[in-house]
Amino acid sequence: MNIDEYMSYDATGLAQLVADKQVTPAELLDLARRRLAEVNPKLNAVVIETADAADRQVAGELTGPFAGVPFLLKDLAQEYRGYPTTSGCRALRNLPEPRNALVTDRFLAAGLVVVGKTNTPELGAKGVTEPDLWGPARNPWDTSRTPGGSSGGSAAAVAAGVVPAAGANDGGGSIRIPAATTGLVGLKPSRGLAPYGPQTGEPMFGMAVQGVVARTVRDSAGLMDAIVGPNPLADYQAAMPAQRFVEAVGSRPGKLRIAFSAHSAISGAPTAEAAAAMTEAAAVLTELGHEVTEIAPPYDDKALAQTFLTLWFAQLAGQVDEICERTGAGNDDFEADTLAMVELGRSGGTVKALRALGEINGYTQAMGRFYESYDYFMTPTIAQAPIEVGALTTAAPVKVGARVAHRLHGGRLLLASGVVDQMIEENLGWVPYTQMANLTGRPAISVPIHWTADGLPLGVQFNGPLGSDGALLQLAAQLEEARPWIGRFPARP
Repeated sequence: MNIDEYMSYDATGLAQLVADKQVTPAELLDLARRRLAEVNPKLNAVVIETADAADRQVAGELTGPFAGVPFLLKDLAQEYRGYPTTSGCRALRNLPEPRNALVTDRFLAAGLVVVGKTNTPELGAKGVTEPDLWGPARNPWDTSRTPGGSSGGSAAAVAAGVVPAAGANDGGGSIRIPAATTGLVGLKPSRGLAPYGPQTGEPMFGMAVQGVVARTVRDSAGLMDAIVGPNPLADYQAAMPAQRFVEAVGSRPGKLRIAFSAHSAISGAPTAEAAAAMTEAAAVLTELGHEVTEIAPPYDDKALAQTFLTLWFAQLAGQVDEICERTGAGNDDFEADTLAMVELGRSGGTVKALRALGEINGYTQAMGRFYESYDYFMTPTIAQAPIEVGALTTAAPVKVGARVAHRLHGGRLLLASGVVDQMIEENLGWVPYTQMANLTGRPAISVPIHWTADGLPLGVQFNGPLGSDGALLQLAAQLEEARPWIGRFPARP
């Protein structure tokens, strides 16, 4: 098998070749490494290689539905014993993990061979992957553009053909945004299905979930089957799916009622490309026999962004405090932007965070009423084509000011300065559609239906009611069949 043949298969297909003894896990590992060596100097997608562990895996007996298939873990909340989980942060770069995360154990039990760990923004705190520690990840469709965040390294590696799928997680769009920018499938599952721990309980007040980015719907389904399951150490047990996801994608949905909108109170009227993505997706859905209706958004995304960021800042402040206590890290071990967000979290106080938690119920109720009339809510996943690397970089004087504000506990001054509104406009303005699913715990999926006139992916997102993960994958499989995307690869960077 050569690299072009290797890249033509998804994970399910490669696993079948291994099972049929047409190729060995060692051969696949060699191909993944060769492809990584070819593209990573340009993409900076993989920041830690796990060579010794991968060699041990292929030398042993591999079992499971994806036995022998090369795979990457995200270097955030997917801990791998013996290797650091840096989370893109200097303070964590030299701390090997004593044990695996539960989700990592489940990836390994599925027979996946871990080749390395992927680039992520510091503590997953941005929608672009440009940490000071590792430098920016780049999009293989156009290396001047971002692959999004926070699972940007995973998405870049999969889109470039290093591996057919990779680990990801999503606290505000971190699976769906990178999938949308790189032409992949990205399912953010319902809250409680995919396991966290044992290192932590559910992060971000339950908003963050584990998952993958993949090139095909059947891979997304099969890999979710591999990690979804009861966790006796969890705080609660979500209802498990009645049917395996790979079985769900084997059939097609009946006629669906799908409402859509590309309008955003943050971004205003949709960009031409976001509008084109909706027009194209609506046409395909109509061809497939579904009822498609344009509506006004069922919630105020600007108000939702305020709620989301209040909780984000609060949890980040606690996370940084914990890292400092555990490692002895100081301010210089964190990025200036992170320290500014920490100070905003501290200055908001407990009451503001608790009030924001209470506000989630309003969005949940609004979406509950929406689902009484419609099956899914469709939006663009991102509001414009993938932005350029460095477009959101904070100016040097502002970084100095952020460090001073943190040192002087000047968060109230930051709040009064209007910096939060500025962060919403700049950082969420190009990704205003993804946070709702995290706040309400509902599933959402991004699928690569649309490419811009310049040949860049711009994904389309479907939000579903609680527990509709399998049905979302089923719809995605129907769209994949109608508009196949697996054969689309960027030119070799």
